[in-house]
Amino acid sequence: MQHKHTFVDRIEETLIATLLGLMTAITFANVIARFGFNSNILWALELTVFLFGWLVLLGASYAVKKHSHLGVDAIVNMVPPAVARVLGLIAAAACVLFSIFMVKGAYDYWAVFADLPPTSGRWFPTGFVDKFRSQSFYEVQDVPMIGLFAFLEDLINYGESYEKLPKVVPYIVLPISMMLLLFRFLQASLAIWSGKTDRLVASHEVEDEIQEVREQLGEHD
Repeated sequence: MQHKHTFVDRIEETLIATLLGLMTAITFANVIARFGFNSNILWALELTVFLFGWLVLLGASYAVKKHSHLGVDAIVNMVPPAVARVLGLIAAAACVLFSIFMVKGAYDYWAVFADLPPTSGRWFPTGFVDKFRSQSFYEVQDVPMIGLFAFLEDLINYGESYEKLPKVVPYIVLPISMMLLLFRFLQASLAIWSGKTDRLVASHEVEDEIQEVREQLGEHD
């Protein structure tokens, strides 16, 4: 299935490529430092782990848009189009519900690091917690603090300086990525509702590859 590349797509793809490039560059630099200079970049491993987390979490929503997640559509292919559309809507509704849970959980986990109140309610947000223990002073283990985020010291850390990068910075990807995931599933649900597609996973790479092999074999006959 062919997809039109929009400006937003290019931004997402550039960000994903940048994360991959940074992971590769940092790992390569650490290897050179270790085996070439008998040294070590102390923060390289931790930063690479954070970048990988960003890559996975942001890539999940992008994969929904591109219909690239793994899926089993054997039943959908066996039923009439109207039934397939209903099944697609049920699957989309389940994914939207799952995303709502993830948005709440991701925000609640990140909020305390940002000196913000988490939401109340066990499943769905019913408000904000009045009393909570702020964890805005929590820092990562190895990645040093950089001047770009110095404003956080007065904003959420009550004027205290950070020696290492505050956890609020790398962990912000949690609510952002889950909100993007919810947005993408809502987009997919709308596409099924409007009849543009009948399923969340609309890619058939294996079938395309088999067809390509058959065509190549036909050319050699």
